[in-house]
Amino acid sequence: MRILFLGDVMGRGGRAAVVERLPGLRERLKLDFVVVNAENATSGAGLNADHAKALLEAGADCLTLGDHAFDQREMLSFIEGEPRIIRPLNYAKSAPGRGARLYEVKGRKILVAQVLGQVFMKRAFDDPFSAVDATLRAHPLGGQAQAVLLDVHCEATSEKMAMGHFCDGRASVVVGTHTHVPTADAMILPGGTAYQTDAGMCGDYHSVIGMDPAEPMRRFVTGMGKGRFTPALGEATLSGLFVATDDRTGKAVEVAMVRDGGRLAAAGP
Repeated sequence: MRILFLGDVMGRGGRAAVVERLPGLRERLKLDFVVVNAENATSGAGLNADHAKALLEAGADCLTLGDHAFDQREMLSFIEGEPRIIRPLNYAKSAPGRGARLYEVKGRKILVAQVLGQVFMKRAFDDPFSAVDATLRAHPLGGQAQAVLLDVHCEATSEKMAMGHFCDGRASVVVGTHTHVPTADAMILPGGTAYQTDAGMCGDYHSVIGMDPAEPMRRFVTGMGKGRFTPALGEATLSGLFVATDDRTGKAVEVAMVRDGGRLAAAGP
């Protein structure tokens, strides 16, 4: 299976880049399945229904969320009727939506799941390792699912790396999101799991993690805020991870960082 994961879509610029370029990427890379993290797609904070529809229509097969999952309140109801959107596994059990779901791909099945980290996060979410373990036990790789992708939405690189090793041989792909900066460590772990600590963002890199630099710089320099953070609107780079898997074992056989357009150097398989 040929899978593309795109990192956090950041505001209007990130959405526009995905809508414009994802169809071409699907064709060029002969993709079977595309997962897009969209939790910052609406003004940098959450995802609304219209923007979700636009990303799905552009060629995303599944959208993941994160700690901003329900910043746009309409997502509380919209997610219940849209199975192509998943929120983190370790949210409160009363939260709407699901944290993992099986999707059909040309006669095969892929499990997509997401989990939130605990280290340096503003809220104390439930244990991510227990949540992931239960999900992977219920969907053994190469059995019910021909591929398994886990989006690890974390602040700490160490926690993401630990999750990669925890899932090695049990998932096809473990990829980090949340910090909006692509890490140069795409690899296949010893057990056959493709891994990258952070996929980066789909947004304008002439920014402070996707935000127009003026307000973040003011707060860093003076310790005082004057206005709201607003997403930067320059040309966006699509940042993500390409993985090819063996349908029989579910293990990764190829992995490559993807960067398309914008200010960062191009990369891809």
